[in-house]
Amino acid sequence: QHMTRAAAELNISQPALSKTIARLEDELGTPLFNRQGKQIVLNNFGKVFLERVNRIFIEIKEGKLLVQDMNSPEKGIISFAMTLPHITAAFLGDFLTEHPEVRIKHKQASSSEMKQLLENAEIDLCISTSPIIGENIEWISILEEEIFLSVPLNHRLANRQMINLHEVADETFIGLPQEYGFREITEKFCKEAGFTPNTTIEVEESWSIQQLVELGYGISFIPSLSILQDSAPKTVRIKINHPVCRRAIGMAWHRNHYLSKAVIEFRQFTIDFFKHRVKNYYL
Repeated sequence: QHMTRAAAELNISQPALSKTIARLEDELGTPLFNRQGKQIVLNNFGKVFLERVNRIFIEIKEGKLLVQDMNSPEKGIISFAMTLPHITAAFLGDFLTEHPEVRIKHKQASSSEMKQLLENAEIDLCISTSPIIGENIEWISILEEEIFLSVPLNHRLANRQMINLHEVADETFIGLPQEYGFREITEKFCKEAGFTPNTTIEVEESWSIQQLVELGYGISFIPSLSILQDSAPKTVRIKINHPVCRRAIGMAWHRNHYLSKAVIEFRQFTIDFFKHRVKNYYL
């Protein structure tokens, strides 16, 4: 309530402070102070306005804390997409055990959808079974995943440890629909082996494919990360000697979008998980 002392605290001249107050009062259309020489005292208008101004400063302070939390490796928000449903629970479980206060937002998306989500900054990063290619998108391989053949227990090849793929050229296959990337990959393997697979059953739920194999309706391809411990016990997984049946699992992010400390921590965790821990979850 003293012009000279207020100016000194703000490190500006007294005339500059007086002009600033005058401009504010002119903008509001009313005086905010009662003036008594060098002393100024808030009037009723000033007291009401001060309450609102104090709220603004509280909001700014809380906003800063919120942004700092979002950028914290321990309390941040991570948004990502992943095309490995069989491993998602174990993957997230391990991360949340180490970072219990982090907020996770997971989206289900195809590879083409992932690219758009990254470009629109709707996700921080994605984990996919096919490369995400685009301007300013960084994609790295984090695991070479082997793909096996799955047959029922009573199948003629059930006692084999390894086969060449052409040996099942006349078999009935169960697989995902044509628009799925895994179907495209496996048909390419069959083409290398010299045949087109007779896929008579197409289902969108990958988990149900192994149930149909168990029941003897056909055989299927199965990637390593779908072979969870104790899953589909009435099937046999056979290694394919020729052609080499593998696919790259990778991670992508946008080079020009800011990655918070939590996301950077999550990215490194993902690399370490697929390099070291993932083997604990599949056969």
